[in-house]
Amino acid sequence: MNKILLFILLISGHALFAQDEKVDSLNNKPKKENFADDWAALTKYQKENELLPPPTRKEKRVVFLGSSIFEFWKQKNPEYFSRNTYVDRGISGQISPQLLIRFRQDVINLKPKAVIILAGSNDIAGNTGHVTIDKIMDNIKSMAELARLHRIKVILCKYLPVYEYPWNKQIKAADIIVDLNEKIETYAKERNYTILDYWTPLVDERKGQRAELTVDGVHPNLAGYKIMEGVTDVAIKKALKNRH
Repeated sequence: MNKILLFILLISGHALFAQDEKVDSLNNKPKKENFADDWAALTKYQKENELLPPPTRKEKRVVFLGSSIFEFWKQKNPEYFSRNTYVDRGISGQISPQLLIRFRQDVINLKPKAVIILAGSNDIAGNTGHVTIDKIMDNIKSMAELARLHRIKVILCKYLPVYEYPWNKQIKAADIIVDLNEKIETYAKERNYTILDYWTPLVDERKGQRAELTVDGVHPNLAGYKIMEGVTDVAIKKALKNRH
């Protein structure tokens, strides 16, 4: 009887020990980091930035900072970026203050020769509430001033034409974008920044994107991006020669 009782106690003790080990193992698992408060999505390119080597002396690195227009561009034609040592740092849906928050990590720290700033459309679309043209310009100016401070050539984009946003058709986008582009162009001329005009080669008679160059009236298709490549390369060459 005593032997049976001893055996039962040994088995029970072993089971409890194994259960404690399992609980400890679960408790000691590394906790998954919570990025819910990463409003500007700084983590999206964090690892890519860490792996990106410093530019060589002769490298003419250019960072493309923007939202879905730039992010989708690399997806549709990655060779354009790889063969030119261009660095795409677009994040779909982002508004201008998010780009400003990312500016140090995704632009300055990468030590480019130039930065292309494409901002404002998602602000106008009301992606995160109403943002005025003046506030958009404040954010663009802040990014441009940071770039100049760090001796990075500034290329400011006239935004692509949009007649209406499929997800928010109440916004009369066409004329608002024209207004924004006029302010961007005026500011760029005042500060001797290079202007990259994406609006003119893509626009139709309604001040929207030409149907044969877009997938949804907002984002270009591959043919649209091919046109953008041409004007982008010209603007980059001009910017790199620009003394500002």
